[in-house]
Amino acid sequence: MADARSIAYTVLRRVADGGYSDLVLDQELKQNPGIDPRDRALASELVYGVIRLQGRLDYALNRFCTQPFAKVEPAVRDLLRLGAYQLLQLDRVPPHAAVHATVELAKAAGLHRATGFINGILRTMQRQKEEITWPRVDKDPLKYLQHTCSLPEWLARRRLKADGAAEAAAWAEAMAQPAPLTLRTNTLRCNRDDLLEQLTEAGMQVVPTRYAPEGIRIESGAAGNLTGFPGHLFQVQDEASMLISHLLDPQPGENILDACAAPGGKTTHIAALTDNQARITALELHEHRTELVRHGAQRLGCEKITAKTWDLREHPDFLPVESFDRILVDAPCSGLGVLRRNPEVRWRRQLNDLKEMAGLQMVILSQIVPLLKPGGVLLYSLCTDTPEESEEVVERFLKVEPSFEREDLRLSAPEEWQELFDDQGALRTRPYRHDGMDAFYAVRFRKSG
Repeated sequence: MADARSIAYTVLRRVADGGYSDLVLDQELKQNPGIDPRDRALASELVYGVIRLQGRLDYALNRFCTQPFAKVEPAVRDLLRLGAYQLLQLDRVPPHAAVHATVELAKAAGLHRATGFINGILRTMQRQKEEITWPRVDKDPLKYLQHTCSLPEWLARRRLKADGAAEAAAWAEAMAQPAPLTLRTNTLRCNRDDLLEQLTEAGMQVVPTRYAPEGIRIESGAAGNLTGFPGHLFQVQDEASMLISHLLDPQPGENILDACAAPGGKTTHIAALTDNQARITALELHEHRTELVRHGAQRLGCEKITAKTWDLREHPDFLPVESFDRILVDAPCSGLGVLRRNPEVRWRRQLNDLKEMAGLQMVILSQIVPLLKPGGVLLYSLCTDTPEESEEVVERFLKVEPSFEREDLRLSAPEEWQELFDDQGALRTRPYRHDGMDAFYAVRFRKSG
C-alpha cells in the first residue's frame, strides 16, 4: 500500500500531464482504501499545498539550486517541491524526515541519479530556510504577489493594476491559504442544529456559517470522521455557492432550469429550498458530470430532478419555449475565485482565456433566453470576478436582450447579507472580507411580461 508522500507524488505527476488534482487524488486514494486517515489528510495537503504554493516553493528552491530551477527535469522538480513544502510549510514534519522521505521517494521512482542533487538542495534549505529573503508588499508588490503569494505574473500584474497593492495583497494572501471545509445541511433530512450536534459528537469542531442558514464550517477533526458520516445529511459546498440558490429564490410548484448543473450542489439545494415541490431540469455538458448530478440527487433524497447531457452552445430544442419560471446559469468561467480548491487553474489559466470564457457565457445565455417565461427570473453567477466575465457580460446581455431588466439583489436580501453586494446590487464575495468564502459574482435579471 502506498504512503502519503508516494500518493502525492503520483498525483503531482498526473496533474503535470493534464489531470485535475481533485479527480486524480480521489482515484489514488480509492486505490489505497486501507490508508490511515492521517495519511489521507497528509496526501491531500501535500497535493493541494504544493500546487497552490508552487510559485513560492520555486522561488525558494531557485535560491538553493545549482542551476535555474525551471530547467530541472520535471519529475525532479515535483520531488523537490514536495520536500520544500514540508520544510517550509509543515511544522509537524521533522525536517530530517522530510528530506529523507523525499530522497527515498526519488529512489522508488527510479530517479537514483538525482538523489544526491535532491539531498543537497533540501539539506541546504533545511539549514538556511530562515535566511530566505521573501519579497515584501511595501517594497515590491509585484514580486510579493508572485513569489510570496504564489500568483502567476500575468494575474499578479492584473490584480495590482485593478485593485492597488493593499487590496491585491489581501486577495492573493487569501488565495494562498487552504480553502475552508464547509457543509450544506440537507434540510430534506435534518436541520442545521441537529447536524451540528451530530458532527460534534463525532469528534469534529464545527461552527455555523455566518451568512448561509444551512452552512456548517468544520474547523478541525474532519479527517476520517467525515468519511464514515451519513452522507445523506449534508453536501460539501462552499458558503458562497450556497448563497446562489437562495438568490434564485425558487418556489414550490415552479419549473426551474439549472443550465450548467454539475457537480449538482446548487441543483440539490434548489430541491431542498422548495421541499421537493419544484420540477428541476439540470443540464450538463459531459455525461460523467451529469451522472454526478443524478447520484447527488439520489443520495440526498432530492426528487423531481431530471438531469440531461447537453451542449448549450446549441439550442436545447427538446425544452419547450417559455416553459421555465426560473433559470440558473452558473456559467463555466475562468475559476479565479476558487483557486484554493482548484489550484492547478492558477498555472493553466492565461489572460486570453478571459475573453474566450466571456464569449462562451454569452452564447449560453442566448440559448436559454427563449426558455424563460415572461416575468421569469434569470440568475447569472460565476466563481470568478474578472470584469470581462462579470460586468462586461452583463452589459452586453442587456444590450442584446432588451426584454430583460437587471434587479438589485440588495432589495430582497437579508440585512446581514448587505455587505456581500456591490453598489449595483450584484453579489460579490471576497474571501478576505467575508469569512473566507470563495469569490463569487451573481446578477439577477427579470424578463418583462
